[in-house]
Amino acid sequence: MATVPKTCKVILAESIARRLLEEVQETLRSIGNGKPRLAAFLANDDPAAVKYAEWSQKTCEENGFAFDLRRVDKEALEEELRLANVDGNVDGIIVYYPIWPENVSQDNYIKETVALEKDVEGLCFRHLSNMYHNARYLDPPANLKKSILPCTPLAILKILEHLHIYNPILADGNRLYGKTITVINRSEVIGRPLAALLANDGANVYSVDITGVQLYTRGQGIKNHRHQVEDKPGWGLKDVLPISDVVISGVPSESYKVPTELLRDGTVCINFSSYRNFDGPAIKEKASIYVPSVGKVTVACLLRNLVRLVANRPTDSDHQQARKDAFTEG
Repeated sequence: MATVPKTCKVILAESIARRLLEEVQETLRSIGNGKPRLAAFLANDDPAAVKYAEWSQKTCEENGFAFDLRRVDKEALEEELRLANVDGNVDGIIVYYPIWPENVSQDNYIKETVALEKDVEGLCFRHLSNMYHNARYLDPPANLKKSILPCTPLAILKILEHLHIYNPILADGNRLYGKTITVINRSEVIGRPLAALLANDGANVYSVDITGVQLYTRGQGIKNHRHQVEDKPGWGLKDVLPISDVVISGVPSESYKVPTELLRDGTVCINFSSYRNFDGPAIKEKASIYVPSVGKVTVACLLRNLVRLVANRPTDSDHQQARKDAFTEG
């Protein structure tokens, strides 16, 4: 009997980003803010950061946003950020990391220097705390101002929505129920937040790095409001890849390849590393869908976050009501 050849759909980030950018422009028109300005701070020569800055600038300018790239010495960065925080002409701020690769705490300090209302990357404590605790708004109980999610984890969620991995029949917040997902990367910037977001949406998520495997879930039957983490001693890729519906990899190494032979037939595979973590010809024989990069979707999510920051800002009527409330209480 002849073997039926496998078919794998290769989905390019550009096609997904295009749809997101259409939504961004529609939202921008609806709030009538004109041309929001993104101040972008580049204080390193990291090739990935430079490339991200180039993509950001190109996408901003093509979609009616003002992009203001500011190359600064890292020792002057904090003061420059403080000035941008109070600059009424700046709607959002992005900093390209890492700045101090050998000192993560210093980078974390810089993340906290960016004002909450201008943090387009969602990396300051309030946004990250909301994300990990599955709190989606900044202003409960009114729930009018949505919290900002980190751009690359958000981009991967949007890719999964585009691929119909999310089940729209289920309640919002539970739409990954029944899905098993492996994330190979547990960095504080992408891998760990991504695992938390996926688990908070109902998936069973295996988070893998060089230290081992952790399982992120909301408990049996997704009964908990937020995810919980369980160490899986002795587990490795051989245990998690064969049971995963989706495998997402972001290992920053040119030599690293996800072992194709461990994947189940029909797996959805997504690569967010700047290197190809999946063997191209082999993965097309195994996966049902393969997304080789996410960068352009990340930039689209950056603009989506910027528009959300603009929408979150108090309007003139909000200021008037605040003054009225203050006068009444006084």
